[in-house]
Amino acid sequence: MVTKQTTVAGSPTKLLIVDDHPVVRKGLSLCLSGRPQFALVGEAADGAEALRLARSLRPHVVLLDLNLPQVDGLTVTETLRRELPAVRILILSSE
Repeated sequence: MVTKQTTVAGSPTKLLIVDDHPVVRKGLSLCLSGRPQFALVGEAADGAEALRLARSLRPHVVLLDLNLPQVDGLTVTETLRRELPAVRILILSSE
């Protein structure tokens, strides 16, 4: 089931990209940055950085890798669901 992300009328959906591989982060950033419906607000290379940035940037959507150093993606998901329940999380994994 796909649900529409609710944002302030006319404003882009704020995205936070979280992946420990710089090439993946850069590729996602390049794919999404040219689209007016999205605003890339940050990138994180590990789970601890992801939580810090999500708390400060308040993205609408987090594109999250499961396999992360320091704090794994499942723990990041659980923490965000508890602390920032309005944030939507899209899990990315190559395995």
